Amino acid sequence: MDLDPRQYENIAINDDDVHSVVLSYLIHNCYKESVDSFIACTGMKQPENYMENMEKRKKIFHFALEGNALKAIELTDQLAQEILQKNKDLQFDLLSLHFVELICSRKCSEALEFAQTKLSPFGKEQKYMEKLEDFMALLAYKDPEKSPMFHLLSLEYRQQVADNLNRAILEHLNLPSYTAMERLIQQATVVRQCLNQEAGKDGLAPFSLKDFLKS
Repeated sequence: MDLDPRQYENIAINDDDVHSVVLSYLIHNCYKESVDSFIACTGMKQPENYMENMEKRKKIFHFALEGNALKAIELTDQLAQEILQKNKDLQFDLLSLHFVELICSRKCSEALEFAQTKLSPFGKEQKYMEKLEDFMALLAYKDPEKSPMFHLLSLEYRQQVADNLNRAILEHLNLPSYTAMERLIQQATVVRQCLNQEAGKDGLAPFSLKDFLKS
C-alpha cells in the first residue's frame, strides 16, 4: 500500500519556497558561483548571513576531502579555535585522515611517529580504542588498500569527515548545519514511519526517496 499521488500532487507549492530549498543546498555545499547564478536567475535576495565565511568553509572542506587534514585543521583554528577544542570526535577524525595519507604515501615510520604523538592520547578513552586499532592495523599491510580496513582510505570516509567538519563550522556560525532539503527528507521519512506504525502490518510501505522520485 502506498499514498495515492492524487492526495498531494494538487497541493500548491510556492516557488519562493522551492527556491529557498535549492539555495540552502548550494550555500551549504559552498557552490558560490552557482549561488550567484541562481540568485541572478530567480531574483532572490542574497542572504548575507549565509554567505559569511563561505570561501573559508569551501577551502577547509576541500582540504579535508583531499586528505590534507593538517591544513584543514589550521584553517579551522584560524576561523574559530574552539570548534575543534569542543569537538574531540571531529578532531580525532581529522588527525586520522592525516595518518591515512601518510600510510597511502608509504611513509610508515612517519605515520607511526604521528600516531604515537597525536593519536595515542585518544586511546585513554574506550570509545576511541577500536578505531585506533583499525587505523594502526593498516601499518601491517604492504597494500593497505587491500586490507580489511580499506574503507578508511576511501573517498567516502573523507567525504564523511569533511561533511561533519562543515556542519560543525556552520553550527558555530549559528547557521543551519543541515540543508533544508535534508530536513524535509528527514521529516518526510519520520512522518511515513509514524503513518506505517499507526496503520499496522498492512499499512504503508517504508518510505524510500528513490522510489518516491520514480513515482
